[in-house]
Amino acid sequence: MKIAIMQPYLFPYIGYFQLIDAVDIFVIYDDVNYIKSGWINRNFILNQSKNLRITLPLDEPSPNKLINQISIKDHSNKLLETIRHSYAKAPCFHEAFPLIQRILMHSENNLAQFLTHQLKEVIDYLGIKIDWRISSSINKDNTLHGQEKVIAICEEMGATHYINAIGGKELYDYASFEKRGIELSFIQSEPVTYTQFTDFVPNLSIIDVLMFNTPSQISKLIKNYHLI
Repeated sequence: MKIAIMQPYLFPYIGYFQLIDAVDIFVIYDDVNYIKSGWINRNFILNQSKNLRITLPLDEPSPNKLINQISIKDHSNKLLETIRHSYAKAPCFHEAFPLIQRILMHSENNLAQFLTHQLKEVIDYLGIKIDWRISSSINKDNTLHGQEKVIAICEEMGATHYINAIGGKELYDYASFEKRGIELSFIQSEPVTYTQFTDFVPNLSIIDVLMFNTPSQISKLIKNYHLI
């Protein structure tokens, strides 16, 4: 059984959804520390042919708090208007914007639960079937950290294959997983391009992908990866 474990992010880039596609069970890693100035509540969209950072406002965020201990502030109107202004002329705006609006208008104030709901909404829109777990609900030794905590989750879930984003390659070693009977792989995305307004701007939020591509087109883009 293949699993991945990843913190929830605000409208993550397409590589995040490739990781979801690659596994049988996807674990939302909600009981690790919030990373201040990281990407849990930030991302980039396209605005006037350049990337524009959007931010989900938080109530007293701190790296001393777990992701599931942080609340969000009122956010919907400003973010929605920024997205509407940026993508009103995009070819899939009328299909994708109601999804974005439904997500941002969701009444949940807990950051982890809000972002989990957001991910599930996008996955449902794309027609991807996946088994979800929340790490805080998994029975494990919460005094563990880093690689050992990930391995503990894998063992509790009965995983035979753990897949991680390529950015974590320096954090995990094959031998430690192999000793526990778990195969370790990293997902390597192939270059993803599609037609935007003008010159292509890469590595933007899934919002950008949704605005320029139909669900069937996105499904093909998501498959554009391999494991190493």
